Amino acid sequence: MQPMVLGQPYRQADGCIFREGQHRIRAMRDGRRLILLWWMLWMAMESGLGLLGQIDPMPRQVFQAAYAYPLHEHAPMAAYGFYYYNQPGFIRTNLTLRVAAVPVFLDTELGITDALGPDTDLGINLAGGGFADGYAEIREGNYLPEESFLGHTAEGNLSLYHLFNPDQLMPLNGILRAGMHGSFYQRDGDTADDFSLPRNRPTGHVRAGLRLGGREPYLTPHLAGEVSLWYENQYRWENAPYGFEGDRSVEESSHLFWLRTLLAYTWDTSGRFLEVSLTAGTTLEADRFSTYRLGGSLPFVSEFPLPIPGYHNQEISADQFILLNSALLLPLGASRSWSLFFFGSAAVVDYLPGLAQDGNFHAGLGGGVFYRSRNRAWQIGTAYGYGFEAIRNGDWGGQTVTFLLQYDLDALASAGGKPFWNPLVNASTWRGIFRRIGGK
Repeated sequence: MQPMVLGQPYRQADGCIFREGQHRIRAMRDGRRLILLWWMLWMAMESGLGLLGQIDPMPRQVFQAAYAYPLHEHAPMAAYGFYYYNQPGFIRTNLTLRVAAVPVFLDTELGITDALGPDTDLGINLAGGGFADGYAEIREGNYLPEESFLGHTAEGNLSLYHLFNPDQLMPLNGILRAGMHGSFYQRDGDTADDFSLPRNRPTGHVRAGLRLGGREPYLTPHLAGEVSLWYENQYRWENAPYGFEGDRSVEESSHLFWLRTLLAYTWDTSGRFLEVSLTAGTTLEADRFSTYRLGGSLPFVSEFPLPIPGYHNQEISADQFILLNSALLLPLGASRSWSLFFFGSAAVVDYLPGLAQDGNFHAGLGGGVFYRSRNRAWQIGTAYGYGFEAIRNGDWGGQTVTFLLQYDLDALASAGGKPFWNPLVNASTWRGIFRRIGGK
């Protein structure tokens, strides 16, 4: 598990957090293209798309996908695609079923409202699948596939969600989550023969948090505000050294502390959208599997995304950090279907030992074009990002092009339309994609 990555992914819906796990593998050679596609589709779910804030009270069906292409040397794959389904009143009025799915990964949670008394809910979570615990080694801007590897996972959790102020407009939720996470490692085709993989292991984790407010799981929510504070402990039963002659350690117990403040607002008269967030974190006894990883431009790449435009996703490994992010959307014309959008980030970091580079400050800027259909079912965007302190070929400056897509089936249905493609149903569509990339 990796936090921020917090070993997992997501955002919030009325106080729920979506975990989009971000994992990377290099473009597959020698007939492994199909594995690459599977990977791109589940990447939003590192330990599963988990709901950590509260039981999501709104019915939702939404497909999110994104891809970032580096304009420099090869880099870890940066992409995700997931289908999120949430159904309150599942079988009984006090049950909510949440499913996040891709072909090789499934994350589910059954939420029980008022299970332990008024305003205290219980969540039962099961998740697992392929490639969710892969690790990509990046040092001083260089992706090192010979020191990277694949990982698969199985996980189970119990969560308690308590609402402290049920009569207030802005909810204050307490979250307590405990569970077990199994990691099963495997060589990639480029992993060096003399590089020893980490041992397969179970990891116990406990997370506690307080969150005021929340954010819905959309690219541009109409209105959102959040102040949250979190602690997580990860305990590993197998912590033997790995790497080249055991040159890398696995900490037995890691402690993570982080906070986030966020504000998103849409002006009704102009349709302009502004989002600003500040995230900060520190660790005790962190390692490569529990450190904070910053970089990239993908909005749902992790449970608490730490983007810096122009950088590889999760390029910077930090013991502690402060990160400021902002995004601005400016609609064009009376229809407001087309927009210009701009985004930027600035961070101060202390590096994880062994993964340091010159300078502790990192910043990036980006901009692009965004399209939203009139019924808001489709949102599509493309953008260019430049990372000022990203190291590329011994010089400064990293560049990426990012593609974003959101397909909201509920928005389509509310406008009287019918989905022409359901990501979970159209098997013929998947087979056609497989054939195009060399699958059988």
